Amino acid sequence: MLTVDFDRLGVSAGSKVIDIGAGQGRHSFEMFRRGADVIAFDQSESDMAEVAEMFDAMIAEGEVPASAKARAEVGDALRLPYGDGEFDVVLMSEILEHIPDDTDAIAEMARILAPGGLAAVTVPRYWPEKVCWTFSDEYHANEGGHVRIYKASELADKLRGAGLEVTGTGHAHALHSPYWWLKCAVGVEKNDNPLVKAYHKLLVWDMMSAPKLTRVGEQVLNPVIGKSVILYLHKPA
Repeated sequence: MLTVDFDRLGVSAGSKVIDIGAGQGRHSFEMFRRGADVIAFDQSESDMAEVAEMFDAMIAEGEVPASAKARAEVGDALRLPYGDGEFDVVLMSEILEHIPDDTDAIAEMARILAPGGLAAVTVPRYWPEKVCWTFSDEYHANEGGHVRIYKASELADKLRGAGLEVTGTGHAHALHSPYWWLKCAVGVEKNDNPLVKAYHKLLVWDMMSAPKLTRVGEQVLNPVIGKSVILYLHKPA
């Protein structure tokens, strides 16, 4: 389940890329398949251990070009252990809403992006996220949870303040918004609720089968109820 359009970021063989806040690695794996030199970066040691294992499995299965490289590294997004301008592409997907010092995190991301490089930042979209917060404190008020709700214009201003140009926007995961509204309404941890179970089964079927009906339907609905907003960025040379 990808949030970002990697064609738009020009990720290809030889691109030096970093996925900050990689989590379980969904975006890192896609960039590796495209032949990039990938670093999956996250504060979770357990997640990065699993991502590293998957990188090895992808190599063993011949899923990546021979020239591609990948590694998983643990660290703090506020103190990235990389040089200025080290990466052609930087990704921060669904991480800034968890970081109290988001301005510092954005500055670090912009610092390691090469002049002329491209980046993408995604966060939960304002109004679908607002519905979740209205229905449930449990959804966000927990350790490591969401500390803010972004308006796209607010996030764009912060990114411009770090010296980046916003070149475009997009929305994704419209089918996931009603699922999270439902979970928040009945209780985030109540996964055995019949409606939650039925909707989750639908989402799994959609991800595994990618039927044309739901793929086209989600594309139509993304501008309306897409759960994530994506900002595409360029660092002036």
